[in-house]
Amino acid sequence: MKIIVLIKQVPDTTDVRIDPVTNTLIREGVESVINPFDMYAIEEAVRIKEKFEGSEVIVISMGPPQAESALREAISLGCDRGILLSDRKFAGSDTWATSYTIAQAIKKIDDYKIILGGKQASDGDTAQVGPGVSMHLDIPQVTYIKKIEKIDESGATVERMTEEGFDIVETPLPVLFTVVKEINEPRLPSLRGKMKAKKAEITVWTAADLDCDDSKLGLDGSPTRVAKIFTPPQREGGRILEGEPHEIAKELSELLQTAIIG
Repeated sequence: MKIIVLIKQVPDTTDVRIDPVTNTLIREGVESVINPFDMYAIEEAVRIKEKFEGSEVIVISMGPPQAESALREAISLGCDRGILLSDRKFAGSDTWATSYTIAQAIKKIDDYKIILGGKQASDGDTAQVGPGVSMHLDIPQVTYIKKIEKIDESGATVERMTEEGFDIVETPLPVLFTVVKEINEPRLPSLRGKMKAKKAEITVWTAADLDCDDSKLGLDGSPTRVAKIFTPPQREGGRILEGEPHEIAKELSELLQTAIIG
């Protein structure tokens, strides 16, 4: 069984800074890590591989050359090989252009059964790339997976997290899953895994390697634009009302009327 994992390298910091000119994240000087939700996708892919003899886990990331380190980390955790999609033509891609590019790479791999990814990236928080990839590939998708109950050649049965609990969903293969952190506990890399990752040859595909329509790549191929992005100003301290309940209620009512009516 061929299993594909989609990962993204994101800034390892809560102090996110924005370039006011380009409206993009400032990544220079900031340590990068594998998107936390993608770690659960890696773990689940490796667990599936361990259940099916002869299976292979291929991890894909789209980004600059330094994203190779994320692929090596994934290999150290049990993935078999890594593919980096890296080209200046991919720069500035929104979620639609990103999912299109990744889908073209998956089409080149072919003969896959399961695609796994985290439910969303910590830097963008859109949760759109996974579903976008399934759309471009024209395969089923099930998002927010908390448990994979059964997988065989005929299909899969999974538990999908909802606000009220969970749904049990049956789906044919191939299929794309996005997972939540409740699905498993990611393992630590073994010494053998680290040695394998260090020696691994990372495949790099550019736009020329994929059967892409250049008009759908990068910034020019992105139907959405970030008009403005900024950090909201810090809120000032609130006001504490004191006194008897009926007095507080009256004062609060007057304050609200003043704020609304003026």
